[in-house]
Amino acid sequence: MEEEADVHGIVIVGGGICGLATALALHRKGISSLVLEKSEALRADGVAIGVHANGWRALEQLGVAAELRATTNAITAYRSVLQQQNKTTVLPARTELRCMTRKDLVEALAKNLPAGTIRFGCRIAAVDQDSSSHFSILTTEDGHTIMAKLLIGCDGANSVVAKYLGLGNPSEIPRLVVLGLTRYPQGHPFGTEFLTIAGDDIAIGRLPINDNLVHFFLSRRRPSTEMARDAGAAREYVMEKLNECPDEVVDMVRRCDPSSLWTMTQVWYRPPWEVALAGFQRVAAAGGAATTVAGDAMHVMGPFIGQGGSSALEDAVVLARSLSAAHAASNNGCRREVRDGEVGAAVGRYVWERRMRVVRLSLESFTMGNLLRTKSPVGRLVCLVVMVLFGTRSRRHADYDCGCL
Repeated sequence: MEEEADVHGIVIVGGGICGLATALALHRKGISSLVLEKSEALRADGVAIGVHANGWRALEQLGVAAELRATTNAITAYRSVLQQQNKTTVLPARTELRCMTRKDLVEALAKNLPAGTIRFGCRIAAVDQDSSSHFSILTTEDGHTIMAKLLIGCDGANSVVAKYLGLGNPSEIPRLVVLGLTRYPQGHPFGTEFLTIAGDDIAIGRLPINDNLVHFFLSRRRPSTEMARDAGAAREYVMEKLNECPDEVVDMVRRCDPSSLWTMTQVWYRPPWEVALAGFQRVAAAGGAATTVAGDAMHVMGPFIGQGGSSALEDAVVLARSLSAAHAASNNGCRREVRDGEVGAAVGRYVWERRMRVVRLSLESFTMGNLLRTKSPVGRLVCLVVMVLFGTRSRRHADYDCGCL
C-alpha cells in the first residue's frame, strides 16, 4: 500500500537554536510549523553561547528573555591580555552581553512550543521539488517522505537545504577549539569580566555565566588536516599549551566538569562576498511554494565577533514577521494558514532585509579573523581600517535592533 503523503505548510530542518527560535517566532504569530531534528533529543552542541544586546532584543520578541536573564550575569568589562607584548587592556561593556549554557537556551525555546512541533530522530537524506505542486519533498534516511509548502533550512554549516539551493560548501578555518564549563560551588573570583588572552599559538577566553558557573574556551592553530578527524588528539594538542597559561586559567580548566568538554576540529565560515551574492531562496513560479535558509545555513561565520547565535535569533524574528503578512486567519481565528501565491514574496522580503545585515557581520568577523592570522603589515593595516570603519572594537554590531515580530 502506497504511503500517504505527509504534507505541511512550513517545515523547518534543524532543531538547534535557530530552528527552535524560528518555530517559536512563527508560533507567537499564530503560525504552525514542523521542526525536523536529526538527534533523538534536544541538543546543546557548543556548551555555552554569548548573546549580545541585539540577540537579547530578539529574545524579548520571542518572550523568553526574562527567564534567561535570571540565569545569567551581565558582562560589565572586557579584559584583553596580549602575552607576548605584556599588554593588558580593560574596557567597560557598552552594550549588554550575557553568556548562558546552550542547554538553558534550547530548553527555554522548546518548552514554549506546542506539543508535537519537534519531530526527533529525523535525518534528511535528500531534498527535491514536486513537479506538480512545486512543494519541497524531503526524504529521510529511513525512507519517509515529507512535503512542505515552505521549507526553511536551519540545519547548520553543512546544511542539506543550503546545498539544495545551490549554495557552495562553507570555507574552513584551520583551528582547534576546546570549550567547557567550570562550577565553583562557593562562588568564583572573576567578577563579571570577559577575559581574553592571546599568547604564542594559544587563545583563551573566559566568560562568567553567573556567580557559580564559568564558560571557557582554548584555541590553537590546527597543525594538520588529519587532526580534524580525531577529536581526542585535537583536545590533547590544545591542552599541551595549558602550562603557558596563568595559574587561574590552569586551575579553571583542570577543575572543569569533564562531561562539559567539547572539541571543535573544524571552524566554518561563509566569506562575505558569498553572503552578498548567494541565492538564499528558491520560489515556485506562482509564488505559492518556496525554500530558504537561516542561521549558520545562511551565514555561518567564525567566532571572532561572537555574533553567530545572536544573528540567528534575528533571522527568526525577521522571517516570522515577513511570513505573517502572507498568512490569513483560519475560520476559528486561532491558527493561520499560508495564503497561496504570497509565500514567495514573503521569503523575498526576509532575504532582502537580512542580506545587508549578515554581509556586514560576515565582513567584520572575516576581517577580525584575518587580523589574528596575517603577518603582513599591509594586510593588518587594511584589517584595522575596516574594523575602525565598522566600530568593531566598540562592538557597534551589537547596537542593531531587528524590530518587532
